[in-house]
Amino acid sequence: MPDANGNPPPIPTTLSIVEPLCSVFRRQLKAEGLKYTPERARILDAIIELDGPFEADALLDQLNAEGTDAPADKRVSKATVYRTIKLLEDAAIIQRILFDRDQSRFQLVYGQSANTLLVRSDTGEVEAIEAPELIALRDRLCRERGLTPEGHRFQIVARGS
Repeated sequence: MPDANGNPPPIPTTLSIVEPLCSVFRRQLKAEGLKYTPERARILDAIIELDGPFEADALLDQLNAEGTDAPADKRVSKATVYRTIKLLEDAAIIQRILFDRDQSRFQLVYGQSANTLLVRSDTGEVEAIEAPELIALRDRLCRERGLTPEGHRFQIVARGS
């Protein structure tokens, strides 16, 4: 059930981080010729502290609410938040959850096992589900192509009848 603010409950998962996320993100940025700026660090820290899926605009509001007493140069721009979210997605630190054509949320996924989600478009509930048959299919498809699987994302969007 969503909480009083309409946010879905956190997705229960087991998180086993092998190295600090900032190191993973720094390495990804360096590979792309980009810098690990204080704004990007603040965005990553805020995401790590979140419990469950989040919307980009809500993250922006949270970041800038924290800095209301700070000078304007401590605020994070909308463009920086959206670009950083894209970079974090590319680094496989977060993943996009699609609720419908117009609404996306994101969640921290680095260090988690393969993620199969059941998304209730009518209530906003997100449930991580175990689907060993999907993992077996993924592994078989990769093996047939001489590839090593690194993970998968599978999302079911459903509504109550």
